[in-house]
Amino acid sequence: MFDMKYVLYVMIPGLIISGGASFLVKTAFNRYSKIASRRGYTGAQAAARLLHIAGISDVQIVPTHGYLTDHYNPQTKQLALSEAVYSSNSLAAVGVACHEAGHAIQHATNYAPLGLRSAIVPAAGIGSGLGYTVMAVGVFIHPFVVGIGAAIFSAVLLFQLVTLPVEFDATARAKRLVVEAGIVDEDERYGIDRTLNAAALTYVAAAISTLLTLLYFLMRSGLLGGRDE
Repeated sequence: MFDMKYVLYVMIPGLIISGGASFLVKTAFNRYSKIASRRGYTGAQAAARLLHIAGISDVQIVPTHGYLTDHYNPQTKQLALSEAVYSSNSLAAVGVACHEAGHAIQHATNYAPLGLRSAIVPAAGIGSGLGYTVMAVGVFIHPFVVGIGAAIFSAVLLFQLVTLPVEFDATARAKRLVVEAGIVDEDERYGIDRTLNAAALTYVAAAISTLLTLLYFLMRSGLLGGRDE
């Protein structure tokens, strides 16, 4: 059934927050993708240099399709860089590539939050679909059912909360190492900082949107505050 409160309290704030974060990322990336780094490292070369300095030789750097689809897969040890990053020598490309290299370094050094995030992935996958469905159906059945759905759905929020220190740490590593490794000069770091700072906001936005959804169903069922008929 259509619920205006869901639109007002979840959909609209969620769209504003996630849309705003996405806009900032695209704006920063597009701006600094037009500025070439002085030393000419491409994204792939920059990532390879950081991995080499860290003593990591078993990670494969590969190109992947899509826009800002860059990621590191701990299971396959593949660092995938999007077309706009892999062969580009822009400040934005170098920053994104070094951020992903930061994840590979986290993995190699057994960074605890990364391992925890990987462990939560299956539960988060179940929670995003099953948990939401159980909460939505439970609103029309019984608050107890909503509570079960909320418990399952909470795995999504937990995953996103654990993701925050993982992403922030990878960003901090990239900002520091990109200069220490001689990939860019100190005065060029502003472009990398702004690109990665904007990207970090998308993870914050995702967590807030999930929290809003969870709170809505808890309040709607009366488990948080009075029951909303």
